[in-house]
Amino acid sequence: MSKRSNNKIINISIKSITLQLQKMEANIILSLNNLKMARLNLFIISMAILLSGCGKNSFDINGTLTGAGPGTIVYLEKLGSNSIEKLDSATLDESGKFSFSEEIENPAFYLLRSEENSFLTALIEPGEKITLIAPADSLGMPSELKGSPGTQLLIDYNIRLQQTLEELGELNKVYEESMDSPNLETVMADLDNQASEILDRLNAYTKDYIDTNLNSLVTLVALYQQVVPQVYVLNPEADIDYFKKVDSTLYALYPDYEPVAFLHEQIATLVGTMDTAGAPAGALTPGSKVPEITLQNPDGEMVSLSSTLGSVVLLDFWAAWCPPCRAENPNLVAAYDRYHEKGFDIFQVSLDQTREEWLKGIQEDGLDKWHHVSDLLFWESSVVSLYGIQSIPTSYLLDREGRIIASNLRGDALMEALAQIFE
Repeated sequence: MSKRSNNKIINISIKSITLQLQKMEANIILSLNNLKMARLNLFIISMAILLSGCGKNSFDINGTLTGAGPGTIVYLEKLGSNSIEKLDSATLDESGKFSFSEEIENPAFYLLRSEENSFLTALIEPGEKITLIAPADSLGMPSELKGSPGTQLLIDYNIRLQQTLEELGELNKVYEESMDSPNLETVMADLDNQASEILDRLNAYTKDYIDTNLNSLVTLVALYQQVVPQVYVLNPEADIDYFKKVDSTLYALYPDYEPVAFLHEQIATLVGTMDTAGAPAGALTPGSKVPEITLQNPDGEMVSLSSTLGSVVLLDFWAAWCPPCRAENPNLVAAYDRYHEKGFDIFQVSLDQTREEWLKGIQEDGLDKWHHVSDLLFWESSVVSLYGIQSIPTSYLLDREGRIIASNLRGDALMEALAQIFE
């Protein structure tokens, strides 16, 4: 199936601002899908949990919510690598007060929420005694916070981000008021320049924030901060030095911890993508070595294409929503069953949008015998630009050293090629 246009829809109506935001779009590899911005940010933050220190301790939170209705419940949740664990809940007393106490071994991120859209993300260290006063409908902007420096750093950045959104909102008002103006093009050009300056200032603030707090896990939050969903403050290409800086600092401190190792893998893949982005058209021809791919498998583990070296491998790009891909899958199963014991393997990369669709396609077509990876980013997947994919299915038959033997072999053609190799 041919690649479809997938323009970003951004909640800022000024056309010129939209163009500026689209220029900042990132191709970083993350397991992010079409989530609400709050949940998306929580996932990105949760991937940043770091391990430090040892020995059990506890933290205490004593809070007051103003403007809360009778019987309001406050929830405490812990952010995991790809889950949110519910820990406790408390009903506000007559004065709006609540408290939590939890055992904690290492610094971690927690979510404190009173309503679906009112939450505070807290970075809590063992032994912290936290006091909090905040509006019930705006927990993320407390009027008072004591006892948690990491949480305060997160709030500081959030305040700066909200200022940026308000500035862009003011430009939007000017645009709406000028819709019928004969000088609309001139107005839009001016708004475009102002929007660019606003975003540049946020970019500079974010870099300074990272430099100032380089040894803190809050740098990961800043690294992947978004203005709107899927539009990042830092551009992985223009700001690659900051991605490398955060990666190298955290990896030196916590090389064996999963979220840091995950970041390290992503930066390695990003750098590899940038190194090959300037390759001439037609570079993926017989005899050439294919670029590395490192993405998550269905179990959430990072798997690299290079792990299949030593086998003859079919590198296949597909998706469960793609009828031609599904029609070809029985041929792959037959080829695998016939030649796997002789040294044939398959590495399938999915361009699906949801984990459910991806796993369902694997199960229905009986594809669970070989390697599967995906970042679930549809046509925005990093492999699309890396391999210049214009349609799927697209495939490459690789020799034992990862070099291309042939491309887009289907059905009998694939079987004939494998017969020549193995028989």
